[in-house]
Amino acid sequence: MTADRNAYATVPDGLKTTAAAAEFVEKIHFGAIPADALRIGTRCLLDGLGLFVAGSEERSVQLLVEEAEQTGGRSDALLLSRGTTKIPAPIAARILGTAGHAHDWDDSQVSIDPAHVYGLLTHPTIPPLSSALVMAQKLGVIDGRTFMLAFLTGFEVECKISEWMLPQHYARGMHSSGTVGTFGAYAAAAKLLSLKGENLRSGFGIAASFAAGIRCNFGTMTKPLHVGRAAENGVTAALLAARGFTADPEALDGPWGFYAVQGGGVSGEKVSQGFGNAWTIVDPGVSIKPYPCGVLTHPTIDLMLKLVIEHEVKPDDIESVKVYAGTNILNPIRYPIAANHLQAKFSLPAALAMIALARKAGKREFSDEFVASPVMQSMQRRISTELDSEIEKMGFDKMRSRIVMHLKDGRRIEGWADERYRGGPENPLSDSDLEAKVRSCCEGIMPEKAQAGLIDAAWSVVQLTDAGKLMRIINSVRDESNGT
Repeated sequence: MTADRNAYATVPDGLKTTAAAAEFVEKIHFGAIPADALRIGTRCLLDGLGLFVAGSEERSVQLLVEEAEQTGGRSDALLLSRGTTKIPAPIAARILGTAGHAHDWDDSQVSIDPAHVYGLLTHPTIPPLSSALVMAQKLGVIDGRTFMLAFLTGFEVECKISEWMLPQHYARGMHSSGTVGTFGAYAAAAKLLSLKGENLRSGFGIAASFAAGIRCNFGTMTKPLHVGRAAENGVTAALLAARGFTADPEALDGPWGFYAVQGGGVSGEKVSQGFGNAWTIVDPGVSIKPYPCGVLTHPTIDLMLKLVIEHEVKPDDIESVKVYAGTNILNPIRYPIAANHLQAKFSLPAALAMIALARKAGKREFSDEFVASPVMQSMQRRISTELDSEIEKMGFDKMRSRIVMHLKDGRRIEGWADERYRGGPENPLSDSDLEAKVRSCCEGIMPEKAQAGLIDAAWSVVQLTDAGKLMRIINSVRDESNGT
């Protein structure tokens, strides 16, 4: 260290979170996982597997697949969508992670801190799940209990680091799923590699220097690549640490550590909570998304659906729609008119136009063909957003919005979004709804019989003798009607 103070960050003296994270990864065992954490984690696993399948047909993912095929290398793990072809573990993780986030349909961490900007929190499942799935293949026969232990260990480490950082991390333009997701992927891989002591702590230092992702790339192919790189970098950090590659063993802490440099600091009070006390996946929980777009749009989408159904509003009835919300929603949901499906994931006018036209917003609606259609472009121009100062004063811990709709016959329809948004811990998707989501992810890609096999394998994951079976199911069959 060249100095003991960072004028641009607030970091309490004596932090030992790197050591605490390493101790948690090293010592946690399957029997210590709470039953609720395992149950919710299995739901997140099932959700993530479906998203890998859905993302496999995205152009961004296929570009990465083509690059991997031409790169070649060690045969560690299956290459998504390419049958029995195997590639190096880090590259396999890059592709899986990108696929899992390609539709922006993956789960979101929840916070109950009123000071938090909601978007600060990470999409917790895909980085550690990608890492664990790839490393399980590289290492050989890893049973389901060991696999879930690694996945949930990474999930917990990722979420706690995200929760403890100050909101400046996101406010300055960092994408948490790309930055903090690196630590989740690293912890999962490190657990499967049985890293210990200085090697384990050095891996956190390697991961801290790898962590990256900036919000200007929201609405482009590079946004999901942030998550792919988090998975790749976490695996790489673990493999290097296993070889004895060194880094600062306190890289999360101190005036020049990750918290200070990327987040402007850390909450000393929150850090005292420690890892696994309680498990974030249980308390405050995780939300599983019903729609393939930024979670900040979801309560407003559900409100729009409620209004058009209750009042039997047809597309031609709508004169205008105004959405009122705070900057926590309006700033990241940045596109006033979406030209393609990537932009639509960050556009309230696009998402609400889908509801107005189709009364649903799924994989079909979030396609370039649908978004660019004349009726979608026309409907989007009838929908606008506006900052609501009263909502702004309520804080950023909840996703608050309201809609005012004017119809051509003179009627005015309005309502407030339910803060207990669908998919969140207070209003979770049922298991059957989750299975329906997975099937919709796989539609047109995997035959129904294969879909059922994937769902059954996920629910029974702790009974699996080889967790690599999950990836083999994903890669073994493709829907002939889709031409893949």
